[in-house]
Amino acid sequence: MKIESEATLLRIFLGESDRHEGMALYRWIVRRARREGLAGATVLRGIEGFGAHSRLHTASILRLSEDLPIVVEIVDSTEKIERFLASLDDVIHEGLATLERAHVRIYRAQAEPGDDRGDRSP
Repeated sequence: MKIESEATLLRIFLGESDRHEGMALYRWIVRRARREGLAGATVLRGIEGFGAHSRLHTASILRLSEDLPIVVEIVDSTEKIERFLASLDDVIHEGLATLERAHVRIYRAQAEPGDDRGDRSP
């Protein structure tokens, strides 16, 4: 079964060493998103990049970096994403957040007779 809807993709670009409340900031954001009931979150670790200060962060063996680029991606309704992002304003001290419209296609196995899981959308 295929379920289609319109949504918003939030991408948050951070450094691996960014912290909040004693834990990695990306980890804190994922846990906060889960607690707030967002549809899901994925953390991507970059192998190289630079940000506002133009300092190169790389996973090169010749230049070990402990602050690799991190991207947190979250897709949900525009309203939920906007509310969630507003709650992060005091948490993200350096970083970048982008919003994009997304057309979502969710693929799920056909529901068994008597199983109501097949008619729910995120």
